[in-house]
Amino acid sequence: MVKIAIIGGTGVYDPRILANIRQEETATPYGLVEYKVGEYAGKEVAFIPRHGSNHSITPHLINYRANIWAMKKIGVQDIIATTAVGSMNLDMKPGDFVLIDQFIDFTKNRHTTFYEGGRTGRCSCRCDQSVLPDPARCSSKGSQAIRDRYSPCGNICLHRRTKI
Repeated sequence: MVKIAIIGGTGVYDPRILANIRQEETATPYGLVEYKVGEYAGKEVAFIPRHGSNHSITPHLINYRANIWAMKKIGVQDIIATTAVGSMNLDMKPGDFVLIDQFIDFTKNRHTTFYEGGRTGRCSCRCDQSVLPDPARCSSKGSQAIRDRYSPCGNICLHRRTKI
């Protein structure tokens, strides 16, 4: 059973970090999801390129709910999601690695829940634990490899970009 998934953002599209890769797909109430499954360090890992294999899906058209539903359906318990973003912290430079401990979403015009009433019911979820509650527990070995370019905590705030 696949328990770990990587959702690769801009710059992370290539599943060749995995061995013995196979293509799979899973039907969800939100659409069909295609992904790769392979092995890394003796574990099965699913891989989804967030913007599609050709980096052709714009952020506002990504089927987030289908991706997450599919990963839950195949048994994934932990998702590692990469993102390429800027920072308001001038001490953070391009290429720095930050494990986020808070996630705030100010985007507009996209679904933000799986629970819209009807057959899925209604559910209130805690949003203060939307990311790894203790990033330090999984960062000590990895941070040794990147040393000064690593921060064990940070907030990510998504906002809507106005396009002209």
